[in-house]
Amino acid sequence: MAYDVLDEAYERFRRTGPEWGEDQLTNHGPMAVEVLVRRGREDEVEGWVDAYVRRLDDMPARSDPITAEGWRDALGDGRRIGDWSDYFERQVAEAPWRDVLVTWWPRLLPGIVAGATHGVIRTGHAVRTLEGGDESPQAITELAHGLAFWAARSLAVPGAVEAAGALPAAEALDAVPRIAEQRGNVANRFGQLAGTPGWRASLAALRAPATGAETKAVLADVVAAGTSRYLTTGHASPVLLVHTATAPNAVLHTLPALPETLWAPSLSAVWAATAAITAAYAPPAVDVDVLPDGDAQAALDRAVAHGDEHVIKFTDTAVDVYERTGDPRALAAAARITELL
Repeated sequence: MAYDVLDEAYERFRRTGPEWGEDQLTNHGPMAVEVLVRRGREDEVEGWVDAYVRRLDDMPARSDPITAEGWRDALGDGRRIGDWSDYFERQVAEAPWRDVLVTWWPRLLPGIVAGATHGVIRTGHAVRTLEGGDESPQAITELAHGLAFWAARSLAVPGAVEAAGALPAAEALDAVPRIAEQRGNVANRFGQLAGTPGWRASLAALRAPATGAETKAVLADVVAAGTSRYLTTGHASPVLLVHTATAPNAVLHTLPALPETLWAPSLSAVWAATAAITAAYAPPAVDVDVLPDGDAQAALDRAVAHGDEHVIKFTDTAVDVYERTGDPRALAAAARITELL
């Protein structure tokens, strides 16, 4: 990988906030450039960043330092993004990044919906960089900012329970009930989940893994199910439904940096997030003709040419799924998002 290109991009994003604009849209810059560099499109990075960075806001100012004793009170307080960023920058300066990740991962898991799952996704992209061999100050700071965003926007899935059933991921996702009124923002929609008949049972129905290897396999199946299902449901909410695939994929790629004792809780947490987004935003599936061309590189070229950050990240996940499973629906879903966005 062209780590020098990635580190330069990370440096340009370092002073930008994780959200921008009045609607608090997520800053996808660091995540998208990680994909571009990892997929060998480093020549596209400078121009992409030049165009993207113009829309972003500065990192929010620090106001009240977060401490080891008082961090719980600051979880989910979006006004303190700057404080959380400062806190985690200090944490990774004082301890190895793996130690910081292992300490904070279980603390943050209950709030995995943070920023519509962008907290865990940004963290996952940063871990993928670090695990790949780039342990530069810029990459470590990017991990700090991912964790900070996750902490500041911490949001739980109502009624979340551990996966304890026997259903394969695709069947479990098919069985997720829908909320009565698929309208309004994330908070309004998620507020209906606890009262939705069959909700908790659908979360528990996912196959419970018995070993670490099974945990990875089930999580990979969740990624595949979210990706292929986008092909038939993505039209209802082209941006939000992307995260039924990209969030579990971020967790999947973080597992190697975590002790195996955290793998099963990670699966349950991100499965709950995937199911919640499905319940809140996905309509009944519609029939879509699958045109399998089997060309993963063409899919990546199409995403880069399109330029949208969601298209780039989703296509990255879809190619992962295709290379792992050979399922043509994955690449068809990648083509579908370029039509929808």
